Amino acid sequence: MQSISFIGAGRLGTTLAIAWHRAGMPVAMIASRNPESARKAAAGLEGCAAVTPEQAVQADLVFLTVPDDDIGPLAASLPWRKGQYVVHCSGATEVAVLDAAAQAGAITGGYHPMQIFSDPQRTLALLPGATAGIEGPPALEQILRQLAEKLGMVPMLLPPGSRALYHGGSLFVGTFLLSMLNEAARAWSAFGISEEQTLRALLPVARGTLETAAVKGVAASLAGPISRGDVKVVQRHLRALEQLSDEQASFYRQLAVRQLQLARRNGKLQQHQLDALQEAIGPG
Repeated sequence: MQSISFIGAGRLGTTLAIAWHRAGMPVAMIASRNPESARKAAAGLEGCAAVTPEQAVQADLVFLTVPDDDIGPLAASLPWRKGQYVVHCSGATEVAVLDAAAQAGAITGGYHPMQIFSDPQRTLALLPGATAGIEGPPALEQILRQLAEKLGMVPMLLPPGSRALYHGGSLFVGTFLLSMLNEAARAWSAFGISEEQTLRALLPVARGTLETAAVKGVAASLAGPISRGDVKVVQRHLRALEQLSDEQASFYRQLAVRQLQLARRNGKLQQHQLDALQEAIGPG
């Protein structure tokens, strides 16, 4: 591989460009519909130029790091050549969106870094150990595996047609966690605790839960009142949340029903305890 380029100079493209440049990979060009964004992304990367999208396709490996809805139109608008590699970085969009490049003879694939990109500088530190969802024919797959490993990432091969489930499922433990934290902050604000205090208190709990799951698996890590069959505690939770809003109580029930499924898998509660919890929780 002689050169890598990026079309799209947002947080994702900029972060990957920096990461691979630091890893010694030949990041040669960054393009954007906003020339200033491209210049900013290329700044500080020795040997990397801010260019137009039409110039960026001269690279051997081109990453399209634009929003999902823009990938297909962008791919259809550019002059691809036979034998070059064209890869999008969407988690949810199928590689078939690059058919225009494939029809021109390019070899197409997908590379999705499984990490949050709201803060590029922090993400650079979080990439090692994170998963990269990769897809492509064998030659491209091998290149993408090597690129993932250059960043200390763990490559995961995605079969065609799986990307929406792969990406949608990841949100439950990705950005959806922010919604969970927000629910906790809403509940605690009712007795005067700020969001800052909530995060300071609960983020260690969240980290401990995830670290335990990494060692013991999901069901075996279950803790809290449902894991103990403590019906009265669940009932007190629901009464308190109902005083705040039906919405919060309903959300608790939905999650509690799924916790009960884990408790059944865990096998530590007797049937009468599971039945009593189900009655207390309701349909969810």
